[in-house]
Amino acid sequence: MRVRLGIALTSSSESRGAAVLNPEMPGSRTLFGQAAGNGRGPSRANHSTPAGFPQGILANDQIIEAIEQARRHEKKSAVLLVDLDHFKHINDSLGHVMGERLLESVGERLMLCMGGSDTLTRHGGDEFIVLLSEIAQPKDAAICAKKILEMLKAPHLIGRHILAVSASIGISVYPDDGEDLETLLCNAETAMYYAKTHGRNHYEFFEREMNIRAVERQSIEEDLHGALERQEFVLQYQPKIDMKTGAITGAEALLRWSHPARGLVPPLRFIPIAEDSGLIVPIGRWVLREACRQVRAWHDAGLPAVPVAVNISSVEFQDAYFMESVGESLEETGLDARYLELELTESVLMQHAEATASALQKLKSIGVHLAIDDFGTGYSSLSYLKRFPVDALKIDRLFVSEVTSNPDDATIVGAVIDMGRNLKLRVIAEGVETQDQHAFLQTQCCDEGQGYFFSPPVSAERFAKVLESGMKKPSVKRITNVRHSKTA
Repeated sequence: MRVRLGIALTSSSESRGAAVLNPEMPGSRTLFGQAAGNGRGPSRANHSTPAGFPQGILANDQIIEAIEQARRHEKKSAVLLVDLDHFKHINDSLGHVMGERLLESVGERLMLCMGGSDTLTRHGGDEFIVLLSEIAQPKDAAICAKKILEMLKAPHLIGRHILAVSASIGISVYPDDGEDLETLLCNAETAMYYAKTHGRNHYEFFEREMNIRAVERQSIEEDLHGALERQEFVLQYQPKIDMKTGAITGAEALLRWSHPARGLVPPLRFIPIAEDSGLIVPIGRWVLREACRQVRAWHDAGLPAVPVAVNISSVEFQDAYFMESVGESLEETGLDARYLELELTESVLMQHAEATASALQKLKSIGVHLAIDDFGTGYSSLSYLKRFPVDALKIDRLFVSEVTSNPDDATIVGAVIDMGRNLKLRVIAEGVETQDQHAFLQTQCCDEGQGYFFSPPVSAERFAKVLESGMKKPSVKRITNVRHSKTA
């Protein structure tokens, strides 16, 4: 746990677009500029920050006083720790100055979500602390958190760039979760990390059980550091099936971690941790190379040539050496690029649309195929389908799972299939698990299917046998295996 009581965001007559608050007004909020007056003398300020907005040493006693006031009045107060998701990628790709300007824009929006006696401070690089000085009940903090998430959702226009940013928010409540600032911050940070590991772009209240999970998370991260060297990772392959003929059209490579003490660690337990820690970059490079090596080995063994799909996370895609790692994987294994397909989600594609379009064009120029994973769950405009040179759309399993019981999901799936056909894109349905789902997708002329109805993810050796024997009648001949959760 790191407690950084550092930088105050305060109001100023030079504030760019933010409401100007009177620093002499008792109890006024804190914004960019001079710290709000609290009757204890002037605050110190440092005006040499790269983005140009003033920063000052946080008056800890201002927050402590708010907690004391809540104690005297027998009220609750709340600490919201707001951490921007994937902010590092903006700094790495657009530079520190652009990142600071985005932080300023975020700070101005946060101010709009607060009451007159609340306080906003900068907490390290890309985190903010919102102190709600008095709340009637914890749900008031949830209302504020929802406002923040909604306010940040709209794109930020920074120079010539349109930047989309989301946040993960951890909430701790006085006195339930602590009676001093350090404890409240510690618990808010624990809740914030929990929000990140459960999908980001939402908030979580601190719960005592989270401390146990936090210790477990730290233990997993420590074990991940040596997992590559210890050769604990393995790839499994889930077939993609032609919905008309039942023939295998490809496979998706899925990462599994075989831990010597924990056993087979579910992907959802370690992939988010690997992403947050940056370890997903070297792990992802291994996955790319191993998938390419395996497909080439199948080809050399005389098995039918089918492409393999590899999931690419936002952290990997934004890495400066990602393009180089793709080229090296193909060159070192001797695999023809047409047998490699990269799957990226809508949110990954839209984080930096201009740079993404250029990167995708380079990948296409060397022959790599591209697919949009979990299609329909993102927040972006469909206009990107014209801009990005993608080859396939993968319908998210959430829609497929209720396609025979929910008319809305059936309509969405049908519309995606029609759109894909009109745009000359392959459409792949994920999570096909029942005969009825399979039949529905066939009637809608979906191109390919993937899911436990056909086969779970299997080892490379078992997939080779499937390639050799074929898979002509998926409704009759299916592979059975122990069920594993699907993730990249």
